[in-house]
Amino acid sequence: MKLMFIVIVSLLLAASALPARAQCSICTRTAQQLGERPAKALNKGIIYLAVTPLAIFGIIGYRWWKSEEHHE
Repeated sequence: MKLMFIVIVSLLLAASALPARAQCSICTRTAQQLGERPAKALNKGIIYLAVTPLAIFGIIGYRWWKSEEHHE
């Protein structure tokens, strides 16, 4: 449990520390029309929305890996 917490916190910190441009082509055009500050906020929103499913998949994958490890 402690290892899972450390992994999740590390992933969240890594995602928030890197400047990212996680936009599809439609979002890019919209951001260009909005200006600099709203475009940065849009990027942060996209990253924020991506973290939850990635964390869920990570937890499921970790638990699956751990359960398979004990079967051998």
